[in-house]
Amino acid sequence: MRGHRLRVESDVRRRQVDQGAKGRRRWSRLGLRARVTVTFGLGALALSATMAGLTYFTARQFILHERETAILRQAFVNASLARSSLRSPTQNIGQLLDSLDTLPGSLSVLEQHGQWYATSISVGENAIPPRLRSLVLSGTPATQHFVLDGSPQLVVGIPVPSGGFAYFEVFSLDELARTLRILALALAGAALVTTAAGAVIGRWASGRALRPLDEVSKAAETIAGGRLHVRLVAADDPDLSALAASFNRMADALLERIEREARFTSDVSHELRSPLTTLVTSLGILESHRDDLPVRSRAAVDLLTAELRRFQRMVDDLLEISRVDTGSAELSLDEVEVGELVREAAQAAGVGGALVDIDPAVAGLRLRVDKRRIERVVANLVDNAAQYAGGVTRLSAEPAPDGVRLVVTDHGPGVAPTERERIFERFYRGHTSGRRGTTDGTGLGLSLVAEHVRLHGGRVWVESGVGDENRFVVELPASDQDPEATALVLGTDGDGPGRLPLETPDAS
Repeated sequence: MRGHRLRVESDVRRRQVDQGAKGRRRWSRLGLRARVTVTFGLGALALSATMAGLTYFTARQFILHERETAILRQAFVNASLARSSLRSPTQNIGQLLDSLDTLPGSLSVLEQHGQWYATSISVGENAIPPRLRSLVLSGTPATQHFVLDGSPQLVVGIPVPSGGFAYFEVFSLDELARTLRILALALAGAALVTTAAGAVIGRWASGRALRPLDEVSKAAETIAGGRLHVRLVAADDPDLSALAASFNRMADALLERIEREARFTSDVSHELRSPLTTLVTSLGILESHRDDLPVRSRAAVDLLTAELRRFQRMVDDLLEISRVDTGSAELSLDEVEVGELVREAAQAAGVGGALVDIDPAVAGLRLRVDKRRIERVVANLVDNAAQYAGGVTRLSAEPAPDGVRLVVTDHGPGVAPTERERIFERFYRGHTSGRRGTTDGTGLGLSLVAEHVRLHGGRVWVESGVGDENRFVVELPASDQDPEATALVLGTDGDGPGRLPLETPDAS
């Protein structure tokens, strides 16, 4: 029995703990600003409710006390007048009760030798509570609150033994109850207004207090976008200065690590170039005597040639990326016509003229671009289509709002929406159905496309075409825009630290 009771208590405690954990999770799912707002609102509600309750009960007690004091005073005065008047044997009791000075809403009742007299037929012997009636008739003054016909009443009973009668006065408290209801409603309304004001103040205060975090968030997003030299500048506030200093130290450490890794990649790539050149030269000698080799040796030479070329392409890609990372990538800009640029890029990438489609609206448009890099962009997109999507179906040039778009369309399969940004990351390979992700690509081709396009101040993305087609779109600005300046805005060649002010919460 005791073991059963212990298990029940354990289950109850476990349920209480689970409920508390669920409540904390729900609370934590609210945003920080929302939690501060709710806290201010609940605090204002608790404070206003407490103050309203204290005010109401204090006012109620004071008003009741004052009213009861006035009622008692008036009742004793009327009892004294009745005793003086009833000394005369000819005094009419009904006229006496009518002549008494009573408070508004009060009625008089008099008992003499078992006979009951009242100023109203609605209030008589039966209307007075029996307990109070017994006390007064036994010679004890008393007062009592009661309800008569749904209306709150106060009755005062005063025995007058010397006059042989008992005097009762019944007072209606309707007006007092109405006053207290109005007071309660006013206090409740004030409490609600105070609660709403507390929530508004909490929202405003949380916004002001969290403004520095917004600046930190903007700086972090700017750094994530490539402007690694952005730093925070705090005002003369010790707390914000510590936050800015910590953030800047973190950004400095991140920049140092990225630069170190970029230098490492560049150094390794450069170091690989020398032995790679030797291998390529040696392989060239072997290829010149390929026909003199046995069949198995020729197959080995072919395999070695393919792998060595793939390795050489990977080293070249790493060197190009390292130049971008270290800020040493330079644009050799020439002003060329779009038609000429697309045809030359298609020819260099091995795309037949029948697959090239140049919109007449942009054929004569002139762009300031680095032809070598644009040709590399087109070549990488064509190579990507050949490896993953069955080859190119169309290479087109289309008008754009601020320049021109080069579009490489392939057979598919389509790129999943969740991968359309990730495929431009370094060393990332798609995991869509079909053949995508099953080839021996290095995963650097599309990332180089993104870097080259960004150096020109443009952008690149992939979208769905007809059926399962992929459309890789490269948008380049017109020649009236400066690609190098745009690249600086994007943070690729920044030569000095940017400074973002960290505002204090009470800043205007």
